[in-house]
Amino acid sequence: MSAKKVLFITQEITPYVPESELSLIGQNLPQVIQDKGREIRTFMPKWGIVNERRNQLHEVIRLSGMNLIIDDTDHPLIIKVASVQAARRQIYFIDNDDYFQHRLMTTDENGTEYEDNGERAIFYARGVLETVKKLRWCPDVIHCHGWMSAMVPLYIKKAYNDEPSFRDSKVVFSVYGDGFKSNLADNLHEQLKLKDITADDAKMMNSPVNYTELCKLAISYSDGVVQNSENVDSEIMDYARGLNLPVVDYKHDFEEYAEACNLLYDQILVND
Repeated sequence: MSAKKVLFITQEITPYVPESELSLIGQNLPQVIQDKGREIRTFMPKWGIVNERRNQLHEVIRLSGMNLIIDDTDHPLIIKVASVQAARRQIYFIDNDDYFQHRLMTTDENGTEYEDNGERAIFYARGVLETVKKLRWCPDVIHCHGWMSAMVPLYIKKAYNDEPSFRDSKVVFSVYGDGFKSNLADNLHEQLKLKDITADDAKMMNSPVNYTELCKLAISYSDGVVQNSENVDSEIMDYARGLNLPVVDYKHDFEEYAEACNLLYDQILVND
């Protein structure tokens, strides 16, 4: 079985944010996969540092307007889009005035991590999935990059598993060496709850929730794992292998890496 449609949910994409290992992959991998004949969609947060005018972002009114409830508080979901003309593809941006619009990325001007980064990741994950539902697009594979996307596998397998858009979707989680230093909120297990999800569904994620624990949550509900950075905590990769998941080891060469991802997409569909 071939993965015809691939959804990329990533934390960073250049040139919208500065170049990094993550942002370069966020730009280049979807393009290669599209060039291989697969249909793609790509999402990232609309960080406050993204220059909307220079990058020609505009709000998609028909997709915006929903409120997502986190911790009993309503948070309006705003969807923006930019076109990469030469590449024949679009980038969708998840925005919200409180979580993204008036801030930098995951840290403030002093390099201090935002205390509500866990909430922001939850909003981002749910915002992407609600938008894909509205697009009535059914991805065969969902490839998550960066810890801001780490809640997606849980939601796909537990909260959105009966949704027509995601009923047959497989999830790949890419692990990077750069995570976060400050533990996430003590009540993250409660904040994650949605529909039939309970705190017990995140019991493999021990408190306090550090980067390693968050990756364990993502991997537990993924169908394949990719080691995207050369230096990744061995505990994380050992955890993936302990679950007998298909694992793509780190590749120095980008073309070799992209081809390994491309093959993995078909492999996890066959393994169903």
